[in-house]
Amino acid sequence: MNYVELALISFILSVIFSIGGVGSAIAIVPVMAWLGVPLMTAKPTGLFINTLSMLSATVKNLKHGKLELKLGLPILLVATMVAPLGAYTGKFIPRRYIFLIFMAFLVYSGTMLLFFKPRKRAENGNHLVEGSVIGGIAGFLGGLLGVGGGGIISPALIMLGYEPKKVAATTALVVFFSSLSGFLTYWGMGTLDLRLLAWVSISALAGGWIGTHLMHFKMSSEQVKKAIGMILYLMVVKMLFS
Repeated sequence: MNYVELALISFILSVIFSIGGVGSAIAIVPVMAWLGVPLMTAKPTGLFINTLSMLSATVKNLKHGKLELKLGLPILLVATMVAPLGAYTGKFIPRRYIFLIFMAFLVYSGTMLLFFKPRKRAENGNHLVEGSVIGGIAGFLGGLLGVGGGGIISPALIMLGYEPKKVAATTALVVFFSSLSGFLTYWGMGTLDLRLLAWVSISALAGGWIGTHLMHFKMSSEQVKKAIGMILYLMVVKMLFS
């Protein structure tokens, strides 16, 4: 296992995916599996990377007043509670089926970000119901796949008419807590590689900070959506040929 290579990959993907507030585990987990890391080790490592990169992103978002706490809190609470259930369930599902679920997950997320045209947000939307449903689905799949759930949360909120940059900031906060919850569950199951975690942690933290800076000052909302959507589609192509 080449730890330097994995640390570099962690940095690059954390920069790219923190721009959209999605969390880089959605790409890092399959990449690690392709490079020979056992899936049950890759998933908690991805969640740990998410935790660090999204912590960095959330601190920066708080400074810029980008968080939508009224919407984000229900998603956060439900996703954080459900993520351990998804993580534990993954212990009993064969690797082949995990990757099939992963591919469907990536296709959904990429399609929503690339092709969906958001409607204007209704002022009387029910944040509690919307947030609870989105949080439940994202938390379970995030724990199951080791991705934190940002690929569900971000497209769903954009579909409901929320402004993409605020969505990115809110998703980053939720993904931090849901990823931490899922990570602790995998830790309790004894599937961690502590040396691998040590190598990727600093690079993920730096990548999350840089990506969030780019999102705030260098990229438009439309650029954020298109960039993440294209990367997710490329991941599906790679999985098909693997």
